[in-house]
Amino acid sequence: MTEQDKTFLTDTVRRHETPEGILLELRLAGPVVRACAWSLDMLIRAVLYALVSGVFAFFGGVGTSVMLIMFFLIEWFYPVVFELYNGASPGKKTMGLVVIQDNGTPVTFSSSFIRNLLRAADFLPFLYAAGLLSMLMNRNFQRLGDLAAGTLVVYRETDLVRVKLAEIVAIRPPVDLSVDEQRELIRFAERCPQLSQERQVELATSLYPVTGKRGAAAVNEILGYAAWLTRGNR
Repeated sequence: MTEQDKTFLTDTVRRHETPEGILLELRLAGPVVRACAWSLDMLIRAVLYALVSGVFAFFGGVGTSVMLIMFFLIEWFYPVVFELYNGASPGKKTMGLVVIQDNGTPVTFSSSFIRNLLRAADFLPFLYAAGLLSMLMNRNFQRLGDLAAGTLVVYRETDLVRVKLAEIVAIRPPVDLSVDEQRELIRFAERCPQLSQERQVELATSLYPVTGKRGAAAVNEILGYAAWLTRGNR
């Protein structure tokens, strides 16, 4: 096994590039945090069971029938409803988790329904032993339901604060740039305020074959490229 393979096995970040060239970094949620989320959801369901029992216990046989139907809906559709509405059940949301498709897109109804329906298989032979074993043997921490539905449980990304680039005249790059090259230019512009003047010049001068400039002029040239890229290539 190569060092790259070992790193991949121990790294819990999965990277997925969309057709639009956007690189997504998905931080996988492991068994411990998911168990905590499940415990919170179980507590909420227990409260709902108690409320339903208290309300319908006084209606005789009809109340019992309605109570059983409510129990069924709570057990099997409680997570589905929340996953479709917000990407996560209350327990997962509290733990900062979200359920998504394995390609990074929001979870669909069919996938949510399948992954939750197969909780019965994950529970076997007791206390979700099959699901835990599946997660430990799978590099993406997918239980059986996740494997069947093609879903992942990941940490919800926090809202990103967009870094405002320096006000500078936009300059069209003299050559066609790849998506990675465009991303690096914008990243340089965003990091400039945290870099010393000497470091800015050092990095910018390394692109002399493209800019044809050195020193502070090279820094301004690259900032102009970044401004052109972030303003819609106008």
